[in-house]
Amino acid sequence: MSDRLAVYDGDITQLELDAIVNAANERLAPGAGVCGAIHRAAGPELAKACAKLGRCPPGEARLTPGFDLYARYVIHTVGPVWHGGDKGEPELLASCYRNSLRLAAENDIQTIAFPALSTGIFGYPVEAAAKIAVATTRAELERLSSIQRVVFCTFGSEPTEIYRGLLSA
Repeated sequence: MSDRLAVYDGDITQLELDAIVNAANERLAPGAGVCGAIHRAAGPELAKACAKLGRCPPGEARLTPGFDLYARYVIHTVGPVWHGGDKGEPELLASCYRNSLRLAAENDIQTIAFPALSTGIFGYPVEAAAKIAVATTRAELERLSSIQRVVFCTFGSEPTEIYRGLLSA
């Protein structure tokens, strides 16, 4: 399993994989942070494709082409806003990873990168989110043999070390 999981500290829009995951908002509209960076790098066609999809409730996932990105596809998922952890946030966050990976498998996507979902403006604590991300991804990869590589794309030394520690455990 360890050869199927990796950590990359850098810009998710520069990865040459089958798909990257967008930390989207429910409207799938261009936003700030990772979402804004993905929309800027993909070009205006991404916003048009997202508008045709309509809304995406938290925990679900949607697929669009990658347009001007190196990745062929973008999987959009809406993570939970952190309210202290007792309003279903862990379950919703796990659903983001599960549903994104299942959508990838259904579309013959073999390599995929995730940002640290919900940890930016949605306020989810990085270590708690990383534990859910890694545990959920490991569980799904046991069932989804078609996915060859999952990259956790971090930004900065602290989240990178958290993910590396979890992957080596």
